Amino acid sequence: MRLLSDADRDLTRLVNDPKFSRWLAQIKAIGGCAHPIYLSGSTLTLNPGTGEVVSSYSTADEPGERLAVRCGNRRVSVCPTCSYLHAGDTYQLVRAGLSGGKGVPGAVTERPRLFVTLTAPSFGPVHHALDGTRCRPRRDGPVCEHGRPLGCGRIHGEDDRLVGLPLCPDCYDYVGHVLWHAHAGRLWNLFTTAVRRRLASAGGMPRSKLREHLVVSFAKVAEYQKRAAIHFHGVVRLDGPDGPASAPASWASEELLTDAVTRAAASTFVTVPESDAYGTEQLGWGGQFDARPIHPTPDSDGPSGSAVAGYVAKYVTKGAAETGAGLDYRITTPDDIRAAVVTAHIRALMTTCWRLGSLAELEHLRLRRWAHSLGYRGHILTKSRRYSTTYGALRADRADHRRGGPPPGADTVTESAWRFAGSGYTPAESDFAVGIAEDHAMNRQLAREAWEDAQQWGEWL
Repeated sequence: MRLLSDADRDLTRLVNDPKFSRWLAQIKAIGGCAHPIYLSGSTLTLNPGTGEVVSSYSTADEPGERLAVRCGNRRVSVCPTCSYLHAGDTYQLVRAGLSGGKGVPGAVTERPRLFVTLTAPSFGPVHHALDGTRCRPRRDGPVCEHGRPLGCGRIHGEDDRLVGLPLCPDCYDYVGHVLWHAHAGRLWNLFTTAVRRRLASAGGMPRSKLREHLVVSFAKVAEYQKRAAIHFHGVVRLDGPDGPASAPASWASEELLTDAVTRAAASTFVTVPESDAYGTEQLGWGGQFDARPIHPTPDSDGPSGSAVAGYVAKYVTKGAAETGAGLDYRITTPDDIRAAVVTAHIRALMTTCWRLGSLAELEHLRLRRWAHSLGYRGHILTKSRRYSTTYGALRADRADHRRGGPPPGADTVTESAWRFAGSGYTPAESDFAVGIAEDHAMNRQLAREAWEDAQQWGEWL
């Protein structure tokens, strides 16, 4: 007789459970989430005047007396199904600020709007792919002080492992790279302040009076480049004093906004405290700056609002690990850095974070805590309050849709009591969840292909 393995016994237990079908329905409802959270508790909705029970729910009759909910992780490497949902929410959030909807008036399409790209400065020459041209051709074949070539005559593809790596690791400014990451969030804040200051100056008023004439709204996403340096893609929009519903002052034109962001990017700097370990560092933006107007439909001068929203949504689900620029888990010891499956370039950046994190003058940067993300500790997506809707509002709308309508009104009282009851799957449960997630992904792909075919047929007809 063949002995059952642990996995076989787990599968037998699961499928023979009388409540297996209900458990399967729960996992289908969360799209095969890779790491669900389980809650136990109840919700009771009452009419406060009569005490009548309007609706009630309890996990007492659920499998294991608990309910599975999504983990909600945005990273595709952690949970593909939840990251897809997060990308969709991001698309709606950014698009609403450019095209209207979700509580944002459609008049935002008439406002001055720019799609801005801000990059990190150079920390040393790296290999790069240039659409079929040679990487860094040099006729005289110079070498650095460490004897390594300062040029590269190869033609790199996008997937070439050399792309993004420094020509000479010993010449590369790893300290400057890490410190720039640690101050990137502050640099962005100074940039937005400088934009407002430039606009106020152009309008002939102090910055404290600018809100009486216009409001500057932002939304930005952070993305890791091949060289493992963060750069920002941001939407900048001008509204009137009352926000998106009002128009800015007549003198606040698209050309004026372009000039303001260009000058602000060139004049924004952060100074790092002096130290014997690295000297004084003044950090600013890199030279690869770009600002293009956003139009209702795509044209040669700039992208459309939908294109910008899709671009931002594409990158918001990618953490450092997906781009090969770090890890998705925190580092607790130097051994974690040595054991990490990363390139020597990424390992050098994490090691630099760990070393600088021991300095008293840099303690406030918490570089060791953020060594897994190479010193960058900001959110992937941030926005100003008036830009558009929020993730919370989008999730609430989705929950209402699944319930078949909005929650009970003000004439009812809801009492809830919930507690954490575990997370994750057993091996057999995980196999079912993976199959469900793959089915959802396949259905999305088929729906996308059907839509594209319909678009092509529409053009042909």
